[in-house]
Amino acid sequence: MKIFVTRPIPEAGIKMLRNKGYEVVINEAASDRPAANEEILGGVSGADALLSTLTDKISPEIMDTGLPSLKIIANFAVGFDNIDAEAAKQKNILVSNTPGVLTNTVAEHTFALMLAIAHRISEGDRFSRAGLYKAWGPQLLLGTDVSGKTLGIVGLGRIGSRVAEHAVRGFGMKVLYTDVKPTPEFEKEFGAVFVEKLEDLLPQCDFVSLHVPLLDSTHHLMNETTLKLMKPTAYLINTSRGPIVDEKALAVALAGGVIRGAAIDVFEFEPVITPELKQLENIILTPHIASATEETRNKMAELAALNIIEALEGRIPPNLIK
Repeated sequence: MKIFVTRPIPEAGIKMLRNKGYEVVINEAASDRPAANEEILGGVSGADALLSTLTDKISPEIMDTGLPSLKIIANFAVGFDNIDAEAAKQKNILVSNTPGVLTNTVAEHTFALMLAIAHRISEGDRFSRAGLYKAWGPQLLLGTDVSGKTLGIVGLGRIGSRVAEHAVRGFGMKVLYTDVKPTPEFEKEFGAVFVEKLEDLLPQCDFVSLHVPLLDSTHHLMNETTLKLMKPTAYLINTSRGPIVDEKALAVALAGGVIRGAAIDVFEFEPVITPELKQLENIILTPHIASATEETRNKMAELAALNIIEALEGRIPPNLIK
């Protein structure tokens, strides 16, 4: 059986597939860039499985090119908005993702961003490298404490829950959250408070962390109107999906003091970053690396491979997207 991998991934997953005797074809040309549509079309032809990444737009055309042999599209990511899942379902092609294994890593990165923007770590680094540090000063680069503050979690899934746990147990923060429904068990364990509407949550929080999937209902969830509902002393953190934030509106809010700062790992038009954001000091920008640790990326590769193996051997992949 043939497996086409759109971009190089950690060897741990490739080894699992080759150990099963599969022919694994890797698009090595896309080692430092997204795979081109033509490359995916060429590679998926005659393939039994397609191992894709979140930068690949898997269209019905690609699926048709893979038929009749294509049985599964295994996404090397938690999100799967890059795949036309409805088209795959109609064509009887399975779709899987890699949830769970990156929860802790993304939660750590989220909290690292929160601490870094509040304590002005990136600004301090640039200040020092530029030779501007002449002496300690009582008011030099004053930041904000995180301990004891109020954190708003937008989307209490795996990652949002873990971020909230760090906040409560590590920093004594108060947690408010909004989601499609309350989670009483979580509230009891961590003293979290459910707020039904985003509009009611935002004005109460010192930090707001986004953990929702990209849907029509969440596109530009944070926009000119909702950003103005935040405290002028508040910070916005986004490690979910870029288009959830209107970057033009965010740039205006940061420049105008509507909010104090932001730290984002994902971008509305990846890999392009809105130029106005890059000109601001009160924002931290990381290049979609929230899950980028050796341990986690190896686990993601192994999970993607396992999903493929289970599908090709006639079993249900453990992370099948319904």
